[in-house]
Amino acid sequence: MRRPPGDTKPARSFVIVSRQALIDSNYATIVCAPIFTERHGLPTQVNVGAEDGLKHDCAIHCDGLMSLEKSRLTDYVGELSEAKKEQLDKALQIALALPTIKP
Repeated sequence: MRRPPGDTKPARSFVIVSRQALIDSNYATIVCAPIFTERHGLPTQVNVGAEDGLKHDCAIHCDGLMSLEKSRLTDYVGELSEAKKEQLDKALQIALALPTIKP
């Protein structure tokens, strides 16, 4: 995304966390988690890096979820592996204080 609202950085990467039905809909916004170079080792952060299409090591911050206009998401970076998606699911569950669903 180029020049995110309220961000001093000229561009920032985000991970889309909205469900596919919302992404495919005519609704203008989707929920995203920002990616920052700062990492604190929190359970609500997921480490990502070059193997995920990024230029350097950083972390997805699930405590900073944002609703962004789809039209502002401009440059596709890549897709998370299944293992990273599972880590992201767990981090979102913790960030949103969602109960564990038992199979």
